[in-house]
Amino acid sequence: MKPVEIIKEPINNEMRLFEEKFRESMSSPVPLLERITHYIVRRKGKQMRPMFVFLSAKALSGTVSERSYRAASLIELLHTATLVHDDVVDDSNMRRGFFSINALWKNKIAVLVGDYLLSKGLLLSVDNEDFDLLKIVSTAVREMSEGELLQIEKARKLDITEDVYFDIIRQKTATLIAACTAAGARSVGADNEMVHRFHRFGELIGIAFQIKDDLFDYTNAKIGKPTGIDIKEQKMTLPLIYTLNNCDKKSKKWLINSVKKHNTDKARVKEVIEFVKKSGGIEYTTKRMIEYQKEALKLLEGIPDSPSRTSLITLVNYVIERKK
Repeated sequence: MKPVEIIKEPINNEMRLFEEKFRESMSSPVPLLERITHYIVRRKGKQMRPMFVFLSAKALSGTVSERSYRAASLIELLHTATLVHDDVVDDSNMRRGFFSINALWKNKIAVLVGDYLLSKGLLLSVDNEDFDLLKIVSTAVREMSEGELLQIEKARKLDITEDVYFDIIRQKTATLIAACTAAGARSVGADNEMVHRFHRFGELIGIAFQIKDDLFDYTNAKIGKPTGIDIKEQKMTLPLIYTLNNCDKKSKKWLINSVKKHNTDKARVKEVIEFVKKSGGIEYTTKRMIEYQKEALKLLEGIPDSPSRTSLITLVNYVIERKK
């Protein structure tokens, strides 16, 4: 069995029921929207976000509630809306091996579909008076936008410090996973202290997940994205930031020049990767990732033993051990 299937086991029934509820939450009397939302449902990925919601809810209460399903639908609706808009912003034609919405239906329709999904998520919460869940998820969407803009601003100058890097990945990646675990906890009546604990738990997993993604750029594994793509896109990731902060002036100048002006030169990118490896950038980054993993696992101490808690532990370990 694949790791994701093992993790899903305690919530298999909930995930099946969620698919129906999620499809319902997107329904529209407009035929064009129905066609597009049907296409969105068909190209679903691993559905990690609903898994986080249900595992968190079940680990705390042994069951999930109707509010847990609404929390998972709200997160998927808002997340899907941001992905549809991202593809327009990035002028991207593919998403998870499928054509993007903008590739098939053009930008104007894609932007409107993103707006529609956003409004459906908001109404799902407002109609059911799930204002606490709406606040958790809306805060995450705001932070995701701030993180993207912060990265764009900093990428121009290549002056990202380690603190700024962690700010960016906390907002861009970790905040949505934190919203999943916090909303899952809140949906089964957890108190503020426990919701805060689960929010931090999700945040730590999200940070570890992104660090692992950044490490893939320096490996030769066949992971679906070519090695060195972050350097080509002038993204400042932790291995490179560490190396820039710990090398001599001459090497620093060469590195910055390579990323700014020679980022499409394959041979030069390869040299940068080798230099980062030799400078201890990979070891340092791996060490930081394991720190976040350990802190996340510590937060599960004291939660009663159950298949869902075991799955959360497996999920934390999978995040840093995965091969793609």
